[in-house]
Amino acid sequence: MSFSFDALRRWPDVEAPDLPAADAADRLLLDESAAAREGLGAGELVVIGDAFGALTLGATDAGATGIRVHQDSVTGERALAANAARTGIDGAFTTMGFEAALVRGARVVLVRLPRSLDALDDIAGLIAAHASPDVVVFAGGRVKHMSLGMNDVIRRRFDRLDVTRARQKSRVLIARGPREGADHVPRRAVHDGLVVCAYGGVFAGTSIDIGTRFLLENLPAVIPSGSAGEDAAIDLACGTGVVAAWLALRHPELSVYATDQSAAAVASAAATAEANGVSDRVNVARDDALSSRADVSASFIALNPPFHVGAAIHEGVAPRLFADAARVLRPGGELWTVWNSTLFYRPALERLVGQTRQVGRNAKFTVTVSAKR
Repeated sequence: MSFSFDALRRWPDVEAPDLPAADAADRLLLDESAAAREGLGAGELVVIGDAFGALTLGATDAGATGIRVHQDSVTGERALAANAARTGIDGAFTTMGFEAALVRGARVVLVRLPRSLDALDDIAGLIAAHASPDVVVFAGGRVKHMSLGMNDVIRRRFDRLDVTRARQKSRVLIARGPREGADHVPRRAVHDGLVVCAYGGVFAGTSIDIGTRFLLENLPAVIPSGSAGEDAAIDLACGTGVVAAWLALRHPELSVYATDQSAAAVASAAATAEANGVSDRVNVARDDALSSRADVSASFIALNPPFHVGAAIHEGVAPRLFADAARVLRPGGELWTVWNSTLFYRPALERLVGQTRQVGRNAKFTVTVSAKR
């Protein structure tokens, strides 16, 4: 079946008229790479950062098979699978983790440029270390999200960099001649005795963002420990796992479930737990909100909700997390949330979870606790 961009959906990610499933950068990447993709053998094409399947499924129109794909977002993975099934072109790709096997022997790599230079360096380093010596990398994005620093990152890893002309406010960087490859390892920093590990692209990197710091300052002295063998406390949208590690260090009886939709975040959180010696009590999982958790299975959830959908600020992200937290909490269980005070989340917390009270407020952030009704 022939692929059409019009058939793409974002589901199960947030959907809205102003949130397209594909954009001009996807189209430009496919057009600029068309000649290089001709005649590729099975498994010689790799796609990294495909938002909802436009690049992967679009490449099948030229006959690509055995495409290896890595998407940081679990909702992106699920959207690609759903779009492939709906368009009848599933089976042409394999979803993989961000590891050497993803790019080993690849001859063409399509990349949606991440906004983080560290994330781009991780991608460029892995390709340079393990792809074919004749690999050609096509890395594209929207011009407003690109910077000259991206050129510098790629030039450190490749001998040649060409830049396409802009089209519909999008541009592609084309790299050849891999060198200075590097395997994927986390960066580390220590903050007041807490080791924070971060792979490129994770929010706040190896720092502790000010919202999370304010949440930690206001968390209760006593955390429900739950039943034997049960992760009663949850670090939802865990990022680098700072809250999960902090809870486990201060409450030796506590098991914590840390979850995030981002593969880089989950890998970072697992590394943070290991670096702080609490990996035996911090269970890290990649998930869309808490979809893998049973109803009424936790007594305590901590949340610093994101408010971006990709590069766009969108109000639909946090309420979706609030609703899933409410589903998982036991009656009387508590959701502790930190949020930028200008976002006015309290009415949504009251409606979706239960009675909500403010426990902390400073010049920028508010911390609330919501009791499950």
